[in-house]
Amino acid sequence: MRKTLQILGNSLKLAMQELHKNKLRTFLSLFGVTIGIFCIIGVLSAVSSLEKNVQDGIKSLGSNTIYIDKWRYGGGDGDYPWWKYLNRPSCRMTEARMVKQKVGSDIKVAFNMSSQGMVEFGNTNIDGLNFHGITEEFDDIQPMEIQYGRYLSASDFALGSANIILGYDIAEKLFDNPEKAVGQEVKLKGRKGRVAGVVRKQGKGLISGWDFDNSVVLSYAFMQQMFEERYNNPKIIVAGPANISADDLKGELRGAMRSIRRIGPTEEDNFELNAVSDLSNAVDNIFASVNLGGWLIGLLSLIVGAFGIANIMFVTVRERTPFIGLKKAIGAKRRTILMEFLLESSFICIIGGLIGLGLVISLAAVFSRVFNFPIYVSMQNLGIAFGICLGIGILAGIIPAAIAARMDPVVAIRSK
Repeated sequence: MRKTLQILGNSLKLAMQELHKNKLRTFLSLFGVTIGIFCIIGVLSAVSSLEKNVQDGIKSLGSNTIYIDKWRYGGGDGDYPWWKYLNRPSCRMTEARMVKQKVGSDIKVAFNMSSQGMVEFGNTNIDGLNFHGITEEFDDIQPMEIQYGRYLSASDFALGSANIILGYDIAEKLFDNPEKAVGQEVKLKGRKGRVAGVVRKQGKGLISGWDFDNSVVLSYAFMQQMFEERYNNPKIIVAGPANISADDLKGELRGAMRSIRRIGPTEEDNFELNAVSDLSNAVDNIFASVNLGGWLIGLLSLIVGAFGIANIMFVTVRERTPFIGLKKAIGAKRRTILMEFLLESSFICIIGGLIGLGLVISLAAVFSRVFNFPIYVSMQNLGIAFGICLGIGILAGIIPAAIAARMDPVVAIRSK
């Protein structure tokens, strides 16, 4: 153990001496490794951060949740004309009740219709806001955290009262202080609505999900007084218990919907079952391809870097030939010489990798601050970088190290 540590110390010392002695030559050799690590870890970090943001947005749509709609989310198949989706019947509130009856009480079923409109208070108005008309079980599927005031009550849903929930950004723009919004009356498409609560600020994401910060949430019965159901994206939202898989839940819902709509055995579905888990898996596949592209770009740079490291090790072996012969003459074994040069090659690669990682971490901090988009350099990526550097160091140094280990001590001493 002591001898191994001594070899490690000597190899590190020789690597640092090489860096100090031949700065330009070593820098040019390190440059390929630095760029390769920068490309691979930079792409992996950026893509993993982007994927996390997108997946968080998808998760905001609900867990183990299926959206019954006329449209297939993410688009239809290439051979399925869009007009077939357009001509499908829209979901109805009555169908949501029947789904609940047929599938069972262990699932949560909500009906939602969404549109856009304007909110007015005094001389201030905000247009293009999302209006979500929901039923009572919506909060069980897609919980909303209320920061000020309260959520809609059972009587609000039953009676279609004019109580509403405002998004944080809307309340801030209308009242400056969102807390002051509670209890105030605003106008919604010519009707008065009373602010019962304000949703806690969620922040922006690449996929906003429900985007409650810029939404007005009201009971379905109240929204139905202002908007016609079939023209405002009606959908049925179903959440199953944790012990039922999305595929099993889909099977039950397909049977229930075909029965409700009286679709014959030979007829195709005129509705779509969109599982959140399917969207998540599709995103995984997309980002896997992007990651592969990053690996290929980085590996090209690493190959160039490996040749640079191999070149510097060949030169190093030639310069130290007499010293190698002297060490072998006084009893140094082949494996000791081999290990010393392999470790030196690995140390040089690790130094190049650390420079590349430093660039990635610095740029990640800058981009996170400038664009308000967090980029993470995970411990997994750091481990990948270390493993790549170690592997490149061994591959680049194995031939020069083997040549040094096989030298005849007499010939090596006389070579000077």
